[in-house]
Amino acid sequence: MSNVNTAIIYYSSGGTNHQLAEWAAEGAKEAGAEVNVLRVTETAPQAVIDSSPGWKAHLEETQYVPEVTLADLEWGDAIIFSVPTRFGIMLAQMKQFFDTTGGLWFQGKLANKAVSAMSSAQNPYGGQEATILSLYTTMYW
Repeated sequence: MSNVNTAIIYYSSGGTNHQLAEWAAEGAKEAGAEVNVLRVTETAPQAVIDSSPGWKAHLEETQYVPEVTLADLEWGDAIIFSVPTRFGIMLAQMKQFFDTTGGLWFQGKLANKAVSAMSSAQNPYGGQEATILSLYTTMYW
């Protein structure tokens, strides 16, 4: 797996999907890949974040993680997404990011990439499968 550029892109408000992304990065690095762990831009209002101590703390703890850009998608030979589920759909932050990728798709810059996804929920059968399906059907590539 050497010389494989792997972009691991996540959204996490409480830390679970950030941890999943870090574990995926460890595995990819052990296999010889070049890895970038990147977070999706937070779009929630600061007042909402401030009202949740865990959310606020997690964002402060992970502010060192770079925000994903379209160039990161071009760079990655393999792309892994990690996103929580809310009632069987991906969060708006991830959807908003995907909505910016249409130009890359149109130019063919996302073709022939290996793509995978992982998801989490607070309860068993919380919609993870539906969230991953919504990720794949939202991708414009």
